[in-house]
Amino acid sequence: MSKYVKDLITNELRDRLHGVEDALVVNLVGLQANSSSRLRKELREKNIQVMVVKNSLAARAVAGTSLAPAFEGMTGSAAICFGGEDIVALAKEVTRLAKDKQFEAFQARGGVMSGERLSAAQVEDVSKWPSREEQLSLLVGQILGPGSRLAAQLLGPGGALASQIASRAEEEAAADPGGEAAPVETNEAAPQETAQ
Repeated sequence: MSKYVKDLITNELRDRLHGVEDALVVNLVGLQANSSSRLRKELREKNIQVMVVKNSLAARAVAGTSLAPAFEGMTGSAAICFGGEDIVALAKEVTRLAKDKQFEAFQARGGVMSGERLSAAQVEDVSKWPSREEQLSLLVGQILGPGSRLAAQLLGPGGALASQIASRAEEEAAADPGGEAAPVETNEAAPQETAQ
C-alpha cells in the first residue's frame, strides 16, 4: 500500500473517530458473513458502530487522542466499537453479544475509557457497573431523600396540631347542645351624646 493511500485511510479514520472519547477493540475474525451481518445489525440498533481497522493505520489515526492507548501493543486484525449511551452501555452490549453462541468468535480484546487502557477482563468488569440511567436514579434518590425526610418531619407536628385542634372543636360543638355561638361581650361603653 502506497504512502498516499495510507495517508488517505488514516485521515478518513481520524475524521470518523473525531470526538470519540471511549471505545472498545474487538475481534471479528472467524465470524461467518451472515453472523457478522446480524451482529452489526444488533449493534446498530443500539447506536453502536463497528469499524474493522488495520492496527498500524488506526494507531496513526488516533495518535495524540484519548483513544491512542487502545492500540498500544495491539497485534493481528481488530475492529473498533464506539457509540451507544456511554462506555458502560457499550461494554454491556459487547459482553452480552460475546456470550451468544452464534457470535462465538466475537470477543472484546480491550479498549480505552477516559484515556486509560482497558484489558479484556476490565471490559467485563465495566459491563457489570450500573448504567447511566441507574446511576442518575441513585443520585436523584440521594439528593431527594433528605429533603423528603425533612418535609415529613416538619409536616408531622403541624398535622398533629391541626388534628388536635379539630378534635377539640368537635368536642366543644358536642358539648353545646344549642349549637349557637355565645354572644361576644365587649367592655366598650356606648358613646354618650354631648349637649351643646
